[in-house]
Amino acid sequence: MKSYLVIGLGLFGQALARQLCKLGADVLAMDVSSHLVQQVASDVTHAVVGDAKDKEVLRALGAKEFDCAVIAIGNDLAASVLVAMNLMELGVPYIVCKAHDETHRKVLEKLGVNRVVIPEQENAQRLGRSLHSHNVLEYIELSEEYGILEVPAPKGWTGKSIRDLNIRARLGINIIAVESGRKTNVSPSAEYVIQAEDILVVLGDTYSLEELQKL
Repeated sequence: MKSYLVIGLGLFGQALARQLCKLGADVLAMDVSSHLVQQVASDVTHAVVGDAKDKEVLRALGAKEFDCAVIAIGNDLAASVLVAMNLMELGVPYIVCKAHDETHRKVLEKLGVNRVVIPEQENAQRLGRSLHSHNVLEYIELSEEYGILEVPAPKGWTGKSIRDLNIRARLGINIIAVESGRKTNVSPSAEYVIQAEDILVVLGDTYSLEELQKL
């Protein structure tokens, strides 16, 4: 079981802490506000009131024992930098930090934070992809180059097997699951025949996924 330390329990921090716990992770959520800690306490493994800007507080909580620490303390650049430095000095193996804008991101990346996210920006990019392609049901960005797309099966594919379509060779994508009605076929075989109402979950690079949307 992976363990996470989530620091800062605003809307983003609370949502993340709850989601990680739902996925089966061990989650310690902390904030300087007792009110915010109480809001999430029943939904995570542990919730504590504490100031992560104090390295000794993090040490007492056993921060270095967590697989990952997420700094979600909002728009205060100085505070996020100090907390990140504390976590790195304590030896936390992987640190993710929420940033407010690109300047905030660059500072944190230069500091050595493993991953910096700007939730508003990433959500906007994801929404933009969905709005631009009316047939896209869901898009998950794995990196700048790769993603997972959930899309209705193209009409021209109905009645043909995955082998016959030669999708991997022609388009450079992999079908990782097929949703047919209430059933989900994970890693379908090459002999699987595409049905008219199938929803395909495909993995590929950005260019290949864009080409798929044109079919």
